[in-house]
Amino acid sequence: MEPELSDRAQVGSFSAAGSTLVAESAGHGDTVFVLVHGIGMGRSVFADAAHHLRRHGRVVAVDLPGYGEAPEPPRTPAIERMADLVAAFLVARVSGRIVLVGHSMGSQVALEVAARHPGVASCLVLAAPTVDRSARRPFVQILRLARGLVHEHPKVIAAGAREYVRAGPHLRRKFRAMMAHRPEHAWARVGVPTLVLRGADDPVCPEPWCREVAAGIPDARLEHVPDRGHETMIRDAAPVAARILAFLAG
Repeated sequence: MEPELSDRAQVGSFSAAGSTLVAESAGHGDTVFVLVHGIGMGRSVFADAAHHLRRHGRVVAVDLPGYGEAPEPPRTPAIERMADLVAAFLVARVSGRIVLVGHSMGSQVALEVAARHPGVASCLVLAAPTVDRSARRPFVQILRLARGLVHEHPKVIAAGAREYVRAGPHLRRKFRAMMAHRPEHAWARVGVPTLVLRGADDPVCPEPWCREVAAGIPDARLEHVPDRGHETMIRDAAPVAARILAFLAG
């Protein structure tokens, strides 16, 4: 088992339509921060973000199907199918004001939850949103990820390496599912306030792309996190948490 988000964290699974996710919950309150990880990752990478956010509500971090401790599904689900699973889980198991936070590929899942299932989330946070429409080629994405790791903190590299191994032999299929998704088709259907967050040094999510994301969603704004790259929610998540809380405060 990975380290829990708190000493009193609760871990459980939820299944629908042939796929299973694992969710870890900690904290209390009417506000619920739901954290959705990126490709090759899992809920454990959000430990620092959860530390900051659970002072202000409940935190629920998930392992998407085939990641972390969630079992590999028979077929690799598309981003839309993972969003349907997350939405079904939230409707069945989570009550309160849901703040849906997606990081990297998780931003694609969170976006589809908001677009396909109105009313499930109260607001949306897209941190390091992928995939830039000008770079939807595997080689380009891998090169950008490699550039981002050159100056990354050892904590991020260690966490990423561990989770990528756990993601298993089907990572290539998962990567293809991420690349096939078209987030711009969902932007106009998002009916909740949205915060787009970009690490100022993120080579994976260029500023023009993040501006396009924010402009395409009816009620969205873009903020930059100085001195952070693509994995800004993993390494010292305090600046991200502060921006999320300020966003909620209006």
